[in-house]
Amino acid sequence: MTFSDRLAAAVAAKQSSLCVGLDPRIELLPPAVIGGLKPGRAGRARAYERFCLEVMDAVAGEAVAVKPQVAFFEALGGPGLSALERICAAAADAGLLVIADAKRGDIGSTSIAYAEAWLAPRDGEPPVADALTVNPYMGRDALDPFLAWCRDGRGVFVLCRTSNPGAADLQEQLLADGRPVWERTAELIDSWGAESVGDCGLSNVAAVVGATAPDAVARARELMPRTILLLPGVGAQGGESAALAPAFRDHPAGGLIVAARSVIYAWRERRGDWQQSVRAAAAELRQAAPVA
Repeated sequence: MTFSDRLAAAVAAKQSSLCVGLDPRIELLPPAVIGGLKPGRAGRARAYERFCLEVMDAVAGEAVAVKPQVAFFEALGGPGLSALERICAAAADAGLLVIADAKRGDIGSTSIAYAEAWLAPRDGEPPVADALTVNPYMGRDALDPFLAWCRDGRGVFVLCRTSNPGAADLQEQLLADGRPVWERTAELIDSWGAESVGDCGLSNVAAVVGATAPDAVARARELMPRTILLLPGVGAQGGESAALAPAFRDHPAGGLIVAARSVIYAWRERRGDWQQSVRAAAAELRQAAPVA
């Protein structure tokens, strides 16, 4: 099955559009996860692995996907990347789709290598991730190696209108015809995905549109009718699930609502078992989502 078909099946089975971001930070982890580990990169990588595995155990019944933030693991070098690969394998075993948040994009052989690192099978084993975030602002040739894997059933999420406050510095700038840059990007994403549409009617070429800009979500749906929208920014960044209904206008799997800090660190504001707090936060977001 293609990425889009697998996502559509998971959404239908769980009645959920929740994607949980895995953003481990050592200073925020539960003491029980850190206890007994040696200092240094290897110990920190082991703590990240423990934490993410237990988070996934808590949210597996509520979420359809996880989105590990690659930078936190890359910062730890080899031990961190090894831990990340084990986390991704465990997510697959738990029935969760993996969207590696690495925002790759380069030219020539470099993009080919990035695409192979995340989306190519390894000696008969599945790829590390089901999908990868990519940056389109170097143009089509920078994305061609990733788009080729979409035609083979993998997924990519192309940055379109992001959730950070500085997004307007470039993405909202007006072109000569009066449209913002991000709308032209959306049109390109829609065209790039035409050759990678699954049986569900959605493309393996998806887009990142921040939940902090609900008006952009509605416009993005108009410009990209067959595109899965990854919607980060719910919770800690101020985005609200209720405002994201346009993403699901045409298909229950048309959007993925992403929450990281508001779920994985929910235990810091709630009493009781930390995993139960994570599970409860995930359940609340799943139930509040327009698809639920």
